[in-house]
Amino acid sequence: MIIVQLTDLHVRPYGRAAYRTAETNMLTERALWAVRNLAFTPDAIVISGDLTNNGLASEYAVLSDMLSRIIKVPVYVLPGNHDHRETMRSSLGHLPGVTSDPYFIQYAVDHHDVRLVMLDTVIPGSGAGELCEKRLAWLDATLSAEPNKPTLVVMHHPPFACGIRHMDHISLQNPSEFISIIAKHSQVKRILCGHHHRPINAAVAHTICSIAPSVAHQVEFVLGDEPGMWKLEPPAFEVFVSLGDDAIVGHTIYVENYPGPYPFFADPVEDEVGRL
Repeated sequence: MIIVQLTDLHVRPYGRAAYRTAETNMLTERALWAVRNLAFTPDAIVISGDLTNNGLASEYAVLSDMLSRIIKVPVYVLPGNHDHRETMRSSLGHLPGVTSDPYFIQYAVDHHDVRLVMLDTVIPGSGAGELCEKRLAWLDATLSAEPNKPTLVVMHHPPFACGIRHMDHISLQNPSEFISIIAKHSQVKRILCGHHHRPINAAVAHTICSIAPSVAHQVEFVLGDEPGMWKLEPPAFEVFVSLGDDAIVGHTIYVENYPGPYPFFADPVEDEVGRL
């Protein structure tokens, strides 16, 4: 099974840039076309939050149009802190699972070889994330329902500190409760996050937790208490491949085209020696 993870699209109304500079609609569309033009067809796409910049119905309409025009495989979404849960529910209710829970946008996808558990970590009005008692209980019960099927848990807010302090302040606020549940379920092979706009990996319980870079703008890499800034570093997305025996590996794929591919040839070492 092949799963593509996109995150932090920050889509705006037509003609508007995010933060008055980042052309996130253009960048999102280019990322979607990059996925569409891959040499293989993924089985599913997950979008791990911050689909829009301000949670507006007009922004979700732009994204819905892009997805319907470009993407021909199932798309599974969950909210980030920039999204508005009820507007997302009404605007993207045609996508699988979005309206299945009465309180949150969270659901399990059971009909692939790898199970997807889409977990809502949003605190309305806050940049940080949290898992209340209802969501923790839902996660534990949902994982308990399929203990033998390899599973990916997808969420927006990472459950670990990464050293970029301004992002750590708005990560998942109760990670220990989340980690204690994950530790009970050995079938969880990966935890996929967004939010930090950088490729970051850490061990969480028995598994690997990875943060995908944004398909739009990236957070500046600074360690310490510097104020948060963003940069137009190369956009990218993740591809996760199930290789059998429950092994799942992740690849970072850049959106843009670069020179190549070129064949590997042995360099003429004797010519170099002759020039010495």
